[in-house]
Amino acid sequence: MQFLLIAHDGKDDGALARRLAARDAHIALGDQLVASGNMLYGGAMLDEAGQMTGSVLVLDFPSREDVGAWLKIEPYVLGDVWREIDIQPFRVGPSFVGLHR
Repeated sequence: MQFLLIAHDGKDDGALARRLAARDAHIALGDQLVASGNMLYGGAMLDEAGQMTGSVLVLDFPSREDVGAWLKIEPYVLGDVWREIDIQPFRVGPSFVGLHR
């Protein structure tokens, strides 16, 4: 089942530093999820100055519970980067199926 995850970083003074500290581990885990087919697309949300403020991911997991299990090991969760996370069931449109491969 596919899911859309929209995660907003904290807005405090240390938010960007926390993101940068966890970024390499987040990218490494993301690479594993792409290889396994669990992450289809993703990217950082930016503010007007081009600074990262959150993330948008399209995921493919067997269930919402499996998404929750991944979040328990996600570096941006463990590193207190993502402060607000919204997860919705999602379906990649037919014109875009296969672009992630």
